[in-house]
Amino acid sequence: MCGRYVLVQKVELIEKRFNVEAPQGFDFQPNYNIVPGSYAPVITNENPRQLELFRFGLTPFWSKKPLLLINARAEGDHNPDDNPEYTGARGIITKPSFRKPIRSQRCLIPADCFIEGTTKEKLSRPYVLYLREGERPFAFAGVWDTWANPDTGEIIRSFAIITTVANELLRKIPHHRSPVILPRSLEKAWLSDDLPLSDVTGMLRPYPAELMNAYPVDPAIKSPRAAGPQLLKPVGQRLTAEFDVRKSQDVNLQGMGMNKRLKDQQDYLEFEL
Repeated sequence: MCGRYVLVQKVELIEKRFNVEAPQGFDFQPNYNIVPGSYAPVITNENPRQLELFRFGLTPFWSKKPLLLINARAEGDHNPDDNPEYTGARGIITKPSFRKPIRSQRCLIPADCFIEGTTKEKLSRPYVLYLREGERPFAFAGVWDTWANPDTGEIIRSFAIITTVANELLRKIPHHRSPVILPRSLEKAWLSDDLPLSDVTGMLRPYPAELMNAYPVDPAIKSPRAAGPQLLKPVGQRLTAEFDVRKSQDVNLQGMGMNKRLKDQQDYLEFEL
């Protein structure tokens, strides 16, 4: 599952990255711990040039009560054992909560990174997962819906992140699922109302593991109330080395009447946003 993620980019940068505009009064503050029930930016097929705030945790339009369906399984009820080699039917197209949204209510969900725990210990042993080469923000593939509270008439627009089988990096944690991360080249197509359903389901595959990395963080992030950049501070090594390990040392360079202090890279760098 993918139940926590991070988005701390300025709204102006998100607008530029996705070629959208935020409406007047758009109020989103950097969030190091987006949890179910939080409101977060999305870009929908209904308004592909506008940034909107929806609630994380989908409530289907037909529901009698509010729900928080945070993830939509690409396989639906198929692949109950989460076999990473599964390539069969995409049962999401028949699930009551998602069969309409997957066809006509898709969205991009901007994120800088996301948080996963191990399959057994969950968020008691969390990891930050991110895309290499500073690729952020990126976009999860999502679905959305609109629900009217039958008691109060309140309208709630909400979304869920689509998940699929775990790639090699997620399996190292180990975790049994991956969120669907869309390559930039497919983002526009994901929002197209003319896209055949077979092409939609064809996008529901794990992101290449070699383009991602992860490192462990403190389990303090488990609390829905936890906030702040310290939540992303590493407490261990990256799962995959990105450069040679070197000892940190100071080097003093003198010349032309100027002093310069250089510092070698440490064995890992913090995830800098």
